[in-house]
Amino acid sequence: MLYFDHNATTPLADCARDAWLRIQAENWHNPSSPTRAAARARIRLESYHEAVAVLLGGDPTQYVFNSGATEGAHAVLAHWAKQLPPHARIAVSATEHACVLAAAGHYFPKRIDWLPHESGGLLTPASIQTAISAGAAGIVVMAANNESGVLQPWSEIATVCQCAAVPYLCDATQWLGKLPGAGLGSINAWIIASGHKFGAPKGVGLIKLPRSEPDFQKPSGGPQQNGHRAGTEDLAGIAAFTAALTQAEQKKVIWESQRLSWRDNFENSLINSLQGTQIIAKERERLWNTSLIIAPRGNQTQWVSKLDKLGALISTGSACTTAQNGPSHVLAALGLQAECAQRSLRISSGWQTSEQDWRDLLETFHKANLTIN
Repeated sequence: MLYFDHNATTPLADCARDAWLRIQAENWHNPSSPTRAAARARIRLESYHEAVAVLLGGDPTQYVFNSGATEGAHAVLAHWAKQLPPHARIAVSATEHACVLAAAGHYFPKRIDWLPHESGGLLTPASIQTAISAGAAGIVVMAANNESGVLQPWSEIATVCQCAAVPYLCDATQWLGKLPGAGLGSINAWIIASGHKFGAPKGVGLIKLPRSEPDFQKPSGGPQQNGHRAGTEDLAGIAAFTAALTQAEQKKVIWESQRLSWRDNFENSLINSLQGTQIIAKERERLWNTSLIIAPRGNQTQWVSKLDKLGALISTGSACTTAQNGPSHVLAALGLQAECAQRSLRISSGWQTSEQDWRDLLETFHKANLTIN
């Protein structure tokens, strides 16, 4: 089976499974209990905060483990809605993940300004400065797009926001585990992410708080994680998250450029062999694993079904919006016509994907093409 839907989810990494099983056997106690066993669990929990801070930057107390980016987006934007003036507006990229757009619309109804982007969906620090000068009280821009793979200049955006004393929310779900995370935690911004995108279990993620946010979620529930998220911590899941992130950080340094060339070779070969094929944002810097294709004919449902029967798993875009009618909001934001967008296919590889897998996928596309009307 050729699995090319890693941006939707990834298989559980061996190191994550081992860490989960070890904690379930040795440190399954409640870290908040007063016993010695609980104290050992609490020390473990603190060590995972410290490990993530070493990998990404920042202080361990700035990290809050949670269920993932959807919870994180709602928690952060709910906090903004309480802290910002009653009629404050926020500026948001129209190509954000659906969970971020939903949270923004919920907490800032009719108070969202859409950030202008260049071709391919790229945002510039200058556009952020313009939005702030126009009155935006908060900025929401992801690090890497889940459909097109386009990378945003999150560090420069964070600098602009910090200079203007405007909060910045960066969804790093697709960046984390694929590109170097060092520095993400050092910027004075809100960071959210989900672990199942890089080999951790589903249902485990994090929020990284900016400096000086002592009141984040303080009023709700118990005092866990410095009072920032109530509820007994999923220590085994957090251990698995940390193990998977550590492994991914080690792999990226060695293999990123090599895998980028495999993706590029696939795209160029597909364009040359299937006349009319387009690659969205091909001119932009993108995640090494992601390719958003416009097929030359047929529709996305036909292609996904034919490829699936031939043993290749891809998607039409974000798994969270697969069931919706009409083109992806990302493609609509990029200005693609509906007919063209209905032929969009997202391919996303993983660390386990080999060069031969890419070659086999190309051959599978050729076989599927013979049966597409």
